[in-house]
Amino acid sequence: MASQSVDNADRIPAGGLLLACVAEHGTASHAYFAGDSLRRGPEATRNLADAIHFLCALHGRHPGIIDHAASRTVEPDARAWLACASDAMAVERTYLTRLSVAVGAIPSTPGGATSETAILAQRAALATLALSDRRGCALGAALAFAAEWESIRIILDAAAKRLGIDAPASALSDRDTIEKVADEAGRAPATQRALLFGAEQLALQHRGLWDLLEARQQARREY
Repeated sequence: MASQSVDNADRIPAGGLLLACVAEHGTASHAYFAGDSLRRGPEATRNLADAIHFLCALHGRHPGIIDHAASRTVEPDARAWLACASDAMAVERTYLTRLSVAVGAIPSTPGGATSETAILAQRAALATLALSDRRGCALGAALAFAAEWESIRIILDAAAKRLGIDAPASALSDRDTIEKVADEAGRAPATQRALLFGAEQLALQHRGLWDLLEARQQARREY
């Protein structure tokens, strides 16, 4: 079912709709992300380690969503943004990899094989989205990913603080720039709808990741 954001694509500039879509469907609104389990309490260390490892499995490899989207985007302003975003993501990828090494082994969790299969499927789905030939779809996914990274950074930085690791400055999640690029690229109604579709699907995939991490936390509790 199309979201209200996608339904309104012909009437409202894409940037605000894209950011609203990410806020509604993505990481920030997920109860597990917003709750205490990742930030405090006796289980927080294991839960953070779990999140770091799965984020690394999903986004720690090159090429990623932004790199794929660059090969599917023709708008000059969007391509310029993607080039800068790719450089920024290289820094984030190094940071994420460093954290995944520092947190140690992935926490033992019942049903681990099922989790691995799920994350591989998510990675394939995201790659397919970011390589879409539908004009605007890949860019929408990349813009939503950059917007999502603002929330994901909260978890990375929480882990870094626990581990005594200095967090590098992030240049990826400039919301004003994300909105401007989406507005410019989405002037045509069909492209705008594709932008918002890509953004929505990216946000929903991330929501699925937090569903998986929450299920793993509950499985460790019950084990």
